[in-house]
Parts: sequence; structure tokens; C-alpha cells
Amino acid sequence: MAVLLKEKKILKIANREIPLTGGPKPELRENEKLVFWTRSVCPEDYRILPAVVFERDKKIWIRRVCPEHGEIEELYWGDADLFYKALQFEAPATKIENVNIETIGPCPFNCGMCPLHKNQTALANIVLTNRCDLSCWYCFFYAEKAGFVYEPTLEQIREMVRTLRKQGPFKPNAVQLTGGEPTLREDLVDIIKMLREEGITHVQLNTNGIKFARIFVEKGPEEAAKYVRELREAGVNTVYLSFDGISPKTNVKNHWEIPYTLEAFRLGNMTSAVLVPVVIKGFNTNELGDIVRFAAYHLDVVRGVNFQPVSITGSVPRSERQKIRITIPEVIKLIEEQTEGDIPRDAWYPVPWTYNFSDFVEALGGKPVIKMTNNPACGMATYVIPIFEKVNGKRVIKKFVPITDFVDVEGLWAFFGKKAEELRNGKSKWRVLLSVAWNLRKFIDTRKAPKHLKIRRLLLKIILKRDYHSLGDFHYKALFLGMMHFMDLYNYDIGRVERCNIHYLAPDGRIIPFCAFNIFSDIYRDYIQKKYSLSLEEWAKLKGEDTIGDKMKYVRNIPKLKSSEIYRKAYEPFIEKYNLL
Repeated sequence: MAVLLKEKKILKIANREIPLTGGPKPELRENEKLVFWTRSVCPEDYRILPAVVFERDKKIWIRRVCPEHGEIEELYWGDADLFYKALQFEAPATKIENVNIETIGPCPFNCGMCPLHKNQTALANIVLTNRCDLSCWYCFFYAEKAGFVYEPTLEQIREMVRTLRKQGPFKPNAVQLTGGEPTLREDLVDIIKMLREEGITHVQLNTNGIKFARIFVEKGPEEAAKYVRELREAGVNTVYLSFDGISPKTNVKNHWEIPYTLEAFRLGNMTSAVLVPVVIKGFNTNELGDIVRFAAYHLDVVRGVNFQPVSITGSVPRSERQKIRITIPEVIKLIEEQTEGDIPRDAWYPVPWTYNFSDFVEALGGKPVIKMTNNPACGMATYVIPIFEKVNGKRVIKKFVPITDFVDVEGLWAFFGKKAEELRNGKSKWRVLLSVAWNLRKFIDTRKAPKHLKIRRLLLKIILKRDYHSLGDFHYKALFLGMMHFMDLYNYDIGRVERCNIHYLAPDGRIIPFCAFNIFSDIYRDYIQKKYSLSLEEWAKLKGEDTIGDKMKYVRNIPKLKSSEIYRKAYEPFIEKYNLL
């Protein structure tokens, strides 16, 4: 916990002493336009500094000045126009009930949750292990390089979830199991069942997928399907699956294994995978359009793609920062270019766009619902519908139709905001529902909508039933495209972390925002996990030396993996382009 030493003007937290003396207000220069003032940190000593977010050369930048380490300037958003569009949808803050700790120090050194935080937990991450069977140079985690093994017990996990569920006004019900590599846990199925017992209705599994492929290849498709079914029946709703590109060069994690992992999902009825590419400038940025196409070709088991521009933290080399830095709008532009304009940048909207719809649902039902009041800079998303045709007997993608081609997204946003206000002002629920049912047609151009997509009927079902299955009906007919850029010490905006709704649960009872937990790893992630860990020697005696270090790392047989029909079929549309065979 934080300790404030006023006489020394120092905040002592974990093993770190953070100066509280601040720094000078940064100046705007010629040809720079003020966007807003915020606070940031010095990457060297964590000192909190006044910062300015400004426009220059049609891009958005952040600057602060440390009295010890000088000026720090970093790209914030690579397109000013798209940033101003995102800001239009800023949502009001959410007051959290039943916070975990008192306010002792300033944000972000008082997590969590403390009364300063302005957004509830939408998704709670639980680190099941810091072990991993891969060693990726761009991982934001260090895995067991930390020198210890962290694996919370079933009871510790239960207590974390019970603390989470005390939060209000909405009682959080979504958890992501992450790591390291969570499928290394032998008790994974038991953990998932326990989460369901504790009221968690949405369970995401964040994985590299290697274990599914290994079982498939080494033990057979029946055993792989059995493992998938066990996870599905225990309660996994969605698998967040690492996938950084089409070619072996860009997807060093699991290019050869992905075909077997997806086939195991088919056989085991896991039809809700989301591909998660880490986007690194100059590394895999030439394959973004094909990543979307790959997802569309596997739409029977893949529900979406969640792009994550690289965060300069963890194992990522700081010396490569300027070379590999890419931001949300730059990724969006590349997707537009690489889909021949099918998915334009105008199709994307920031996360808090959903606020008006959530507010309407809450006012209609009279019960608290989760509201995404994130900072608009945190992420953007859209939906697209792939249209297929037969060419020479093969099923190929003709085009993508973004939802914005046939839905007036901004008009719908304003409409639901108005209807939520009417409900809160006492207007009859039934009159409002009739108005919604009648007026929805004004925002939907059925002539431009894909014929198989009954969009008005789907939206009405979501509004009337307001349940997970109704939303799922839409998800299974469209491809979700998301974009989430987690911060690092160089582009850090405290205003953003105050609005974070992706939080980590810790065994000491704290709930910590993602961009505090991983960015200040020495005072949050690593410090906390070490307290609840075993040394490598203790772990090896307990579990065996082959469960840690180089002995546990996955070694693939590439010729064998490439030789099967499953590999060829999965990559068939891309074999010639990337010379995969």
C-alpha cells in the first residue's frame, strides 16, 4: 500500500519512492494547437507531471517536462480528425460503490479501486500463472523471468472474485483468465466452474492456443475436442486467441498451430474465438487486412478480431520505441487501405459510444447495467459483414459491408440518449418502447443491408430481451473488429487510467486498472505476485523441473505441422501470396 511522507514530499509504494514535487507546465510552440491539459508521469522516476495534449502536423501528441530528466514528448494519436470524432462521444463518469481502499496518494499510485476512479469493472483479469510455454520478444509480461512462480490457489481466486462482486452499482460478472499461459494450469476446468458458482456469467480465456494444437497433433482430434468441450461446458464463453499475422514471419507465436487449434474448437463446439493481434509497425502492419479476411473465412468459430497496438512495456525493447510505435488511427487507416476501402476509417467509433444505449437499457429495466465510460482514446470498434461468392468452385470473400453502410450509427446514438432521458423523466416505459420500435426504421437502410441480416429484428430483440443470447444472435451474423491501445510510460495519460474498466484482481484484495498494473509493474504486478509466489527452486521440487524454464518451452515440428490437410485448408486463400507451402 502507498505511504505518503509529507515532510520529504515522497510517496513510498512497494519498494519505490516517488517524488511528489512535480514539474513545470509544458509550453505550446508555434504551429501547435491545444487539445486539453492532463497529467502524466516521468518514465524514469514516476514523478507526476502536468502534461499537454496538442495537435501538430494533423497528429495528436503529449508532452511533459521533468525537472530531473527533461522534456518527454510522444505520439498520442496518429490522426487528429479521428481523435476529434472520438472525443464527441465522451461519456459521464461512473461513481463506484464499495471501493476497496482509501485515497492516500495521487492517481495512479493509489490503486485500487480507490474513490478517485471513474469507471466500474467491465472485465476483470485474473492472472492464473506467470509461466508460459513461449518466449515472445514483444510480450508485456516477463513470465518466469521474474525469478519466481505465481499461481494463485483456487480459494485465493474465489476471494478475489467475491471482492469484485461487492462492487456497485453494477455487480461485475465478466472475467478473463490470463497469464502467462493459463492453459498450463491443470485445474483450469475447476477454476472456471468455481467462477460460475460465484456468479460470473461471462468467462474469457486468453491463450496462445498451443495446448489445443498439441493435444490435437500428439493425442488426436478426439482428445482435443474433449478438452475443448470440458472448458466450454465448465463455462468458457469466449477464447481470446493470440494471432499476430498470416505468415510465419509475423506470427512467430502460433502460425503453425492455429489451424489445429481452430479445428479443435470446431470439434468441441467452441464457436466464439476472438483473434488478438499485437500490431507492431514494420513487423506485421502489412498483413492487417488479411488478418480480417482470415477471421472471415473462419467465421464459423471466430467472432471477431481485437487489434492491440503494441505497448512499449514488459519485454518490448525501449530502444525500438520510435521504430515500432503505432496508434489506433494508423491501424485503422492500414485496414482501410488493405481492404480496398471496404472498411473505411469512418466506420469506427470509440468505446463510450455504447453509453447511451446502456443508459437506455438501464432506465428501461430499472436495474444497473455496465456502462463503458472509458476515455475515448482507449479504443474504437466496428462491425462488418463479409459477403462471399463462388469463384471456380471456391468460396471467396467478395467484399466487407461495415454496419455504418446501412445503419445511421450517430443518429441511433442520439436517439437512445433521448429515449433514456425520457424514461428518467417519468415517461411511460410502454410508450417509449413503442416509439423505439416504430422509429428504428429511420436509422436502418434495409436496401443497403445484407439480405441475410435482419438488422431491425435483431436490434428489437436485443432491446426487448436485454440478455446475452439476444446479443449473441447479432454477433454470430457479423464480424466484430475492435482496437484497444494499452498505454506505456511514454504516452501515459492519467486521465485515461482514471477511466479504465479492464482491471486486474490481486490476492491482496485490490482491483487494479490494466494501465497501472502492467505499466508500473514494479509497484503493482511484480511486487504483488512475488508476495504470493514460490521460488523457482521451491516450484521445481513441488512440480518438477520440466514445468519451468527452458525445459517447459514448446518446441514445434514445423514439417509435420505443415504437412497436413488441416494446415493447408486453414490457410488456403493465402498460400500462394505468402508462399506457405
